[in-house]
Amino acid sequence: MWSVAARSSTGRGRFSSAAELVFASRSGAWQSAGVDAPYEISEQLEPGIARLLAHNPSAFTYYGTQTYLVGEGEAEVAVIDPGPADPVHVDAIVEAVGGRRLVAILCTHTHRDHSPAAAMLAERSAAQIVGCAPLALETVGPRADASFDGDYMPNRILGDGESIDIAGAALTAVATPGHTSNHLCYAYGDALFTGDHVMGWSTTVVVPPDGDMAAYIASLDKLRQRGDRIYFPAHGPPVTNPSQYVRHLIGHRMQRERQILRLVSEKPRDIPEIVANAYPGLDPRLTAAAGGSVHAHLLDLQRRGLVAEEGGEWRSG
Repeated sequence: MWSVAARSSTGRGRFSSAAELVFASRSGAWQSAGVDAPYEISEQLEPGIARLLAHNPSAFTYYGTQTYLVGEGEAEVAVIDPGPADPVHVDAIVEAVGGRRLVAILCTHTHRDHSPAAAMLAERSAAQIVGCAPLALETVGPRADASFDGDYMPNRILGDGESIDIAGAALTAVATPGHTSNHLCYAYGDALFTGDHVMGWSTTVVVPPDGDMAAYIASLDKLRQRGDRIYFPAHGPPVTNPSQYVRHLIGHRMQRERQILRLVSEKPRDIPEIVANAYPGLDPRLTAAAGGSVHAHLLDLQRRGLVAEEGGEWRSG
């Protein structure tokens, strides 16, 4: 899932503007021969970490959801973000696990491209679903990026800093609310699985009421202070310069905040007008996602007393 300003951390698939990203979606780039990886094939990334790419490419998932298998040796393995409810993808995960014991099925959050396969995989393996909490969906409004998985039922919820053992190594939950209120990253040695909190191909969409911009930026700052060597996101290539990249993401959000403040200081504006001015030339299909992120910024600014809303229009506070 993504917002409308994007930049790859590795130079692969770099987009300098929303217009370029939209062009990529129109051209069907994720359906070309040069896909990010073969679909449903286990690819060893480094010792103890492999991935499978689900065949669910879209404007919100890039080439698809990346499912990670974590664990060294031939005894145990865990799965992170099993992906959409796709039997073919679940079959591929089972094949990749092979004769090893599946210790746990972990989800970073409960969007439908991340968690629905957890129940299917649990039925096939008897492994427990562990990790992020379910959401009370009745408190969540419409989403611009993806719907939530209302059937997600974990056997165990991990709190910030809680770990599970995978073949003698710790896999530790790192609470990172913002994109969703229940989002977790997972640390494994000096690698961090970042789900949708930090992605390798774009910025992250933050849509109220469940998405919270202040929480998202605070979670970015939390990661900035960790010093991980590499990030493995759910969408896009690995982030090999985490500290620099997170600083860039924080700077991007601060720049967007200043832009919104400038626009509403000129005159009262509603969200569609702010979007039209902040994202010139935006594909109409992306308007809702952009509006969601603008709304998240406005709510944060309102809590800080910097803007006020009346009759659907926002002005300087």
